[in-house]
This record gives sequence, structure tokens and C-alpha cells, in this order.
Amino acid sequence: MNTAAGAVPVISAWTAVSPLGLSGADFTTGLRSGRKAGTALDPEEWSAPFREACLVPGFRIREILGRKGTRSMDRATGLAVTALRALLYGEGGEHTAEGGSGAGERLPGVDEHTGLALGTSTGSAQSIMDFTRDSLVSERPFFVDPARFPNTVMNCAAGQSAIWHGLKGPNTTIAGGRATGLLALQYALRLQRAGRAGPVLCGAVEEFSSARAWLEWHTRADEDATAVLGEGAAVWLLEPEATATGHGRRALAEITGLEFGCAPGADAVRTVLADVVRRLLDRTGVAPGEVRLLADSRAPGAEGEAERAALAEVFDGGTPPVISAADLIGDTCAASAAFQIAAVLALAERKDLAPGGHALVTSADRDGVVGAALLRIR
Repeated sequence: MNTAAGAVPVISAWTAVSPLGLSGADFTTGLRSGRKAGTALDPEEWSAPFREACLVPGFRIREILGRKGTRSMDRATGLAVTALRALLYGEGGEHTAEGGSGAGERLPGVDEHTGLALGTSTGSAQSIMDFTRDSLVSERPFFVDPARFPNTVMNCAAGQSAIWHGLKGPNTTIAGGRATGLLALQYALRLQRAGRAGPVLCGAVEEFSSARAWLEWHTRADEDATAVLGEGAAVWLLEPEATATGHGRRALAEITGLEFGCAPGADAVRTVLADVVRRLLDRTGVAPGEVRLLADSRAPGAEGEAERAALAEVFDGGTPPVISAADLIGDTCAASAAFQIAAVLALAERKDLAPGGHALVTSADRDGVVGAALLRIR
């Protein structure tokens, strides 16, 4: 990465709204304790083919964000807005829609020109299906709630987050399966290198819903049908190191590099991902022995097995310790890579990882996208 002194892209702040709790501190505590977050689904609340899921505890949009501006807000948008609020105003901070004042003081240096790159899957599958169903079963096709139409578009969560938090910089929605978090990070880096943005808020969100549960049930192979679904949002602040230092923030991790590939079918994942990781290590000049931690995606089924086999091949049996958020919070699909990054940041923030070492984040998706990112711990 050819960057000028002081322009090194670093992550200096992060948070997560996850099945382990509503704050980054909850996520860190749960990660360190190894506490699994699965819970039985209430059949009166959820019409789903699964008996268990990893849900964000106590997540009621109106109770958390208030009544103003939330009447038609869907779960994915609520999770994203809540996570960004915690990042911008602190875990206990409050902020209301459309620039209202709140109890928290905004993160220094994050102004209205800050960019946002937010990952998702299809947006809210529940909103899409509900709106479509209403157009079919209502007395007239146009007898639908117009306030809910914005929820059916993929960029609803990113757009609403920008409105709530007064972000007028570049606003981008990224969708790329399990690698979405890595792709959002790559897009944020491109914004900075092109001079389109300084600080960029980055991350991904995924909701649990009856619609998503049934879609997963019908599209999964038999061998991964038992994987527990999870939800949540993980977000972080990506900025030049000089900017972070100027505002009194410590760099948690430096973005050393990212690499992606396409694996048409589960059988190709092992070969393609191994090649992606080798290219990434070669391009960044990092030896396998300098990688101190692996954060793999724990993808269910054949893709996950191929991912682990690829890593074992690259490291030739000397695989570094592995941390897995998915083992605790379930399959968060589009947010999985973002939570993997959050897991690395949680350990870096607590200084559980020695500075100077590298963490490798990998992802494999059944639709063919594989990716890897190297983060140098600061």
C-alpha cells in the first residue's frame, strides 16, 4: 500500500449491536467468555422453520430509538441506526432523527462530510415480502402503506442512517454475501484514496426475520440446514492515522491489504481462497509466520469446510489461533465479515493481541465471492 506518512488508513473506533448485547463492550465480554447467544424462538412472534436463533436481546426499535421517525422503520434499518448512534455518541449516548440533539457528545472529527459505506444482503427481506404481499391481497394493488415503500429498497438502512445522524458525505450500500463487510471496507478505502472522503463510517448489518428464515430454509443444502441464524450490525471508523491522532484517538488496526476472488461452486473455494490469501501475503510482504490470528467466516456447509482446508494449506499445518464470532452469535450472513473484523478490534482494543502482528480475516460465500483482509495490530 503506497500511502504518504500520516495517510495510513486505520480503524480507530468501533462498536457492535449483536446477540451478545447492545454495545461493543457486551460483544467484547461475550467474545472473551465464549458465551453462546442462541435462544428459543417464540412461535407467537416468529413464523419460522427454525426453533432457535441468535437475536439481539431486547431489541425493540421504538424503545431504543424513540417514537419519532420509527413508525415504519424495519429491523435492519433500526439495527444500523442504533449501531451508528453508539459509535458516534458513545454507548450511552442518545440522538434523535433528523439532527435532533441528544445526551451524547459526537465523536470528534466526524462531521456532516463523513462518508458511510454500509453492507447488507438484500436490505430487509421481510419488508420486501410484506409490501409485495399487501399489493396482492389488498382490495386494490395500490392499497399499500406508502411509508413502507422505502424499506423495500436495498439502500434504506444506509440512507436512513445518514438522515438520522446528519451524514451528507458519500453514502453507499454494498451487497456481496458473506464477504460484504470486506467489500464495504475496500470501498471505503477507495473513497479515501480518490479524495472523495476523509473519515468513513463502515460496516454491515443483517436482520433476523421470518422471511429471511424461510428463504434460508429453502436455499440451504441439507448439511448446513441446522446452522443457527443470527443478526446484528458491526460498524467502525476508518480514517487516516494523522486524523485519528489529531482527535486523540488511538489506532487499533492498520489496513494492510485486501484481496478477492471468485469461486464458482464449493469445490473451487479451497483452491481460489488459498490463492487469494497467498496473493495477499505476497503483495503486502507479510510472511505466514507474521499472522498471529485468524478470523474465518465459519460459513455453514461445504464452503466453510473448504475455507478451513484452504487456510490449513496456506499455513502448512502451522495455522495461527482462530477466533470465531459466528460460533457465538450465529450465521449473520451479510454482516459476518464485519463481525469478524469487530472480533479482531475487540481483542486489539483490550491489548489481547501483541502490537505489530497481523490478523487475517477470510470469507467464503456459496454464491462464489471469497475474500481476505490483513489487519496489522497497533
